[in-house]
Amino acid sequence: MHRIIHTGQHYDREMSGVFFDELELPPPDDNLEVGSGTHGEQIGEMLRRLEPVLARERPDWVLLFGDTNSTLAGAIIASRLGLRCAHVEAGLRSYRRSMPEEANRIVSDHLSDLLLCPTALAIDNLAREGLGARSVLTGDVMYDAALIYRAVAERRGGALAERWQSGAFALATVHRAENTDDAERLRNIVLALEEIARTECPVVWPVHPRTRKRLADAGLALDAVTAVDPVSYVDMLLLESRARVVLTDSGGVQKEAYFFQVPCVTLREETEWQETLEHGCNVIAGADRAAIVAAVKAHRPGPWTSHYGNGHAGESILDAIEAATI
Repeated sequence: MHRIIHTGQHYDREMSGVFFDELELPPPDDNLEVGSGTHGEQIGEMLRRLEPVLARERPDWVLLFGDTNSTLAGAIIASRLGLRCAHVEAGLRSYRRSMPEEANRIVSDHLSDLLLCPTALAIDNLAREGLGARSVLTGDVMYDAALIYRAVAERRGGALAERWQSGAFALATVHRAENTDDAERLRNIVLALEEIARTECPVVWPVHPRTRKRLADAGLALDAVTAVDPVSYVDMLLLESRARVVLTDSGGVQKEAYFFQVPCVTLREETEWQETLEHGCNVIAGADRAAIVAAVKAHRPGPWTSHYGNGHAGESILDAIEAATI
């Protein structure tokens, strides 16, 4: 038996509810409806609203995923209530403490009782921090999901499938505050994407609502780039798998590009997914216009290595929790 607690960190229908529907997930048993705010406001409200729920339920395990504010809040409350906590996607490190996600990862790992790692490198990272005894290599549940729902996307087809043919376009995503809240970085990225769209291939960019506002605030127009509204998870997998190249500041999108053996250009100064850099499969270009364009022009990556498991990470996670329960 399990219960799903949704903090409401993503509260917009297009950024949250659609995923429950599309992936045929049961609705949350508890929706904390935290909403937006500063990091401090959001985490504080999560702590306040989550504590009575976990105190009431007293689960055998609190299962957390990723590196969000929700993950951090769950780890803190579980620790304070003396509940066993398992962290899925444990052991990732970008080694840049200014990233909110990096702090969330580190604290969540150190507070959790069971660390469920997607890759061997994540295991090594935790061993260096003295957490090796709590760590289990399970593979990556995102790989499990990508395999399942990419097949769903291809069967479903639709307008996106008809318009964007394999290898004929570049896919861009930009949402991290380090890029969207820095007008100069955002301008350089936009200029690079515009140049790629004019000289290399069409660029499709599903624009996050917050990013769209930042573009307007900075007076940046998208002319050659095809800007679209955010797409569903399944449609995003379809675009990623068909793209000629992916340009992104998202950790998850970097990884999904790797799953589908699509070259990736990372619009950050580092990546927590160090495995993707092997053999030039992912290139770090930051917000340097020339470097971004050059990476697209010169990208000849491969081979790809199976770093993320065999597509059965979910089963391995259940086995690890069962073993730790005995």
